[in-house]
Amino acid sequence: MKFINLYPETEKMLERIYHNSQHHKVRQRAHCILLSYRGFKMEKLLEIFKISRRTLQYWFQRWEQNKLTGLYDQPGRGRKAKLTPPQKQQVKEWVKAEPKDLKRVINQVQDSWGIKVSKDTIKRILKKLGMTWRRMKRGLAGSPFEWEYEFKLEKLKELKELDKNGEIDLNFLDESGMSLTPSLPYGWQDKAEKIILPSSSSKRLNVLGVMNRRNELKYETYSGNLNSEKLIKFLDKFSENLTQKTVVVMDQASIHTSNAVLGKLEEWKTKNLELFWLPPYSPELNLIEILWKFLKYEWIKIEAYKSWQNLVDYVTNVLDNLGKEYAINFA
Repeated sequence: MKFINLYPETEKMLERIYHNSQHHKVRQRAHCILLSYRGFKMEKLLEIFKISRRTLQYWFQRWEQNKLTGLYDQPGRGRKAKLTPPQKQQVKEWVKAEPKDLKRVINQVQDSWGIKVSKDTIKRILKKLGMTWRRMKRGLAGSPFEWEYEFKLEKLKELKELDKNGEIDLNFLDESGMSLTPSLPYGWQDKAEKIILPSSSSKRLNVLGVMNRRNELKYETYSGNLNSEKLIKFLDKFSENLTQKTVVVMDQASIHTSNAVLGKLEEWKTKNLELFWLPPYSPELNLIEILWKFLKYEWIKIEAYKSWQNLVDYVTNVLDNLGKEYAINFA
C-alpha cells in the first residue's frame, strides 16, 4: 500500500477536523488519512474503522481527487429518508402519547403510510427532533384552579411586601422526612468509579418547621407520623410570645385544614398568629420547600447515612445552625 503524504499545514488542518468536526464520518475520514500518513497499513485501518476494503479505497480516492473537501459527503449522497419532515413530526406526536412503546409507533407508521421502519430508525428521528431517553419524574396529582392560583399569588406578594416593610412577620410552614434510604445528591466522581452511598431500611425522622425569609427557624422532630394534634401543639408553642402580627403560610394538606385546626383560628388570632393557605398543588410558593431540598441534596454529608444517630445529628446540626453555618438567600 502506498502511504499518503501530507504537508505540515495539511496535517494540522486534519488534526483540527478530526478533533472538532460535528460530523462523525468526517472525523473518521480525517483520522484515517492521518493514520495512513503515519504509516498504518491497510489491514490495520480496516480493523480500526470496521469498514470494507472498497470503502477504504473510496476514501483514499476522494482524498487524492479533492483533498479536504473529499472528507465531506457530496449533496444527495446517502440513503434517502424513509419519512418526510411532516411524517417525522407526526411520529414525534405519537411517541409523546406512548413514550414507552415504540413498537406501537412502528405499527402506526406501517398502518398510516405503508412504510416499514425499524426501532433504530425511530430512535434516530427522535434524537434529531430533540427527544432523549431518560428517567421520568414524579409529578403532582393535579393542578391548582387558575383563578385561585392567581388570586392567592397576588395576596402572597402583598404579604411579602408587608414583611419587607416590617409590618408583619411572614413565615412558611411544612413537614419533611428523612431515613437511612438516601436521597441521591449530585457530586463529582471519577468517570471509572461511582460513589456508593450506604443505604438501609430505617424508621423515618420527620421534621415540622416554620421559617421566615431571614433564615429564622422553629422546628420539632418526630419519629412517628405527624397529625393535626401535633401541628396544633407546635403552633400553640410558636404563638406563645409573638409581639407582632405573624402570618404562617402552608399548603392545604389534611392535617393543616382539619376541623381541629380550624377551631383554633380565633384563639391564635388573639395571639398575633394568622394562617394563610396556598392553592392546591403549588409547592413552589412555599419557601420552606427550598430548605428541605438543601437539607437532602446540597448540604448532606455521606456520613449521615451510616447510622440512625448520624442522620439525627446531621439534621439537628443543620436546622440548629440555619442562618449561621447554613443559609438560604431569598432574594
